[in-house]
Amino acid sequence: MHPVVYGIPNCDTVKKARTWLADQGLEARFHDFKKQGVPAAELDTWLAQWGWEILLNRQGSTWRKLDTHLQASVTDNESAKAVMLAHTSCIKRPVIAWPSGHITVGFKPEHWPA
Repeated sequence: MHPVVYGIPNCDTVKKARTWLADQGLEARFHDFKKQGVPAAELDTWLAQWGWEILLNRQGSTWRKLDTHLQASVTDNESAKAVMLAHTSCIKRPVIAWPSGHITVGFKPEHWPA
């Protein structure tokens, strides 16, 4: 089995992660949120493991462009899930599903189970 990298192809952080994995000789499958969507069942798993506060990218331009009332309505996993499904770029990237079942969020190779 290979890790699955979830994200968008033009994201610099996703590019760095994919390059790092390739440099380590790790073949990874890429899941493009823009073309393939966000798998809702996987999102539930990510939220259960990490929580919405980690998974929701509140620093990005997509979040900043959202209506302030919508931003304020995000208070738990369910409300964050609705926003992330509707605005896939609000998910912190990359999310990597490792063959072990471990999930990581963001580019932090020092925490990756390579």
